[in-house]
Amino acid sequence: MRIATQRILTKAGYRVIWAGDGDEALVLAGSGAPDLIVLDMLLPKLSGPEVLRSLKKNALTAHIPVVVLSSLPQNNGRKLVQEGAAAFLAKGPLLENPGLLLEAIKGALSKTTVAHPQ
Repeated sequence: MRIATQRILTKAGYRVIWAGDGDEALVLAGSGAPDLIVLDMLLPKLSGPEVLRSLKKNALTAHIPVVVLSSLPQNNGRKLVQEGAAAFLAKGPLLENPGLLLEAIKGALSKTTVAHPQ
């Protein structure tokens, strides 16, 4: 899934930076100020929900939209959106229709005013 997602995003013209686990994701987000984060819920070290909560609690990263990818049921997606995710996408349909990810990213970015905290 990671390789497929990277190909989709790179082909669409996005610059992609990958984190190998939840801890690394938080470090990269805090130091690199990405425009958007695509977050898998199943990560080593810190889980996706823990990463999402940490991102939204940190003033340096709270403004970054997060698109969540998961194989969890849709009702968990509603909870993640309530916790700050810009969008929730089930992994299964993404394999059949990669455009869903690009639509979610464009939607999340269009709702965001790029204003990085000082």
